[in-house]
Amino acid sequence: MTRKKAATPAQTIVHPTLGFGVPATSDPHHFIIEIPRNNTGAVSIVENLGLQSHDHNQSQIARCILERPRWTAIRSEVQRAFNIRLKERHLKTAAWIVGANPVDRLLGKELCVLAWAIEGMAFDHIPIAVRNWLALRPEERWWLFGMTAITTGGVNDGGKGWRLALRHALGDLAQSQNLKPQPPQTVTQQAAKNTGNGTLSLFDFE
Repeated sequence: MTRKKAATPAQTIVHPTLGFGVPATSDPHHFIIEIPRNNTGAVSIVENLGLQSHDHNQSQIARCILERPRWTAIRSEVQRAFNIRLKERHLKTAAWIVGANPVDRLLGKELCVLAWAIEGMAFDHIPIAVRNWLALRPEERWWLFGMTAITTGGVNDGGKGWRLALRHALGDLAQSQNLKPQPPQTVTQQAAKNTGNGTLSLFDFE
């Protein structure tokens, strides 16, 4: 009888997840990207605070509503970037589906930064915004989310303050050829250097 080959560390799933890296635990902090079945329906991005919320009635924050063509313009690159990160952490990859798509709380913050930037942007600038978003390190995207969410993080806050700043920062000027999206390993090494330890704090149980 032939024995089955033992799984290598690269094949081992660290822990069960839902969607894009959401821990399969009781009500974790995460995001929900709702994609309607109607091909022209807008896509909504909602932050679910989960058990972190002290008030169940305020546990969900609507962050952004994207017109369907704008979502279509970014969905493939976002999915690819997120799955690279999930593979790096030995977590199950995912694909966008019609309906509710759970997204890890940190990845959701990063998606918000891009969504906020393109929500009122000229369509021909969206590829520039995606490229510039990819060139940012994860912790830079988290910082931008935090700064924006404080004052203009609601679904009706587009076109002003940090939301408007993101549109110009990501969409007005393409990064030079010398500033290319960093490969996942480089991002990990840089984050480890910045935090003083060997691992990112991505996708931790809360």
